[in-house]
Amino acid sequence: MATIAKAQDGAAGISEADSQAQSYFEPGTQLMYAIGAVLGLVGAVKVFQKWNAGDNDTGKVAAAWFGSCIFLVVATVLQSFFGL
Repeated sequence: MATIAKAQDGAAGISEADSQAQSYFEPGTQLMYAIGAVLGLVGAVKVFQKWNAGDNDTGKVAAAWFGSCIFLVVATVLQSFFGL
């Protein structure tokens, strides 16, 4: 008994994977912004407390907080660069 195997079109599979990835990007971006907002507020409170206490490493903590806030821009850059 002979069995015939049919392969699927590779372009159709890549196109389907692309559309699924694009559909997950927007909710993922919104989730990243929400988590970043909460962590940004926590970091801002931490910097404010160190500043009021007069700690010597306030500048280092503030620079780390600012750098992590800049990381949130990555999603917007990716979205505009890839046209998602």
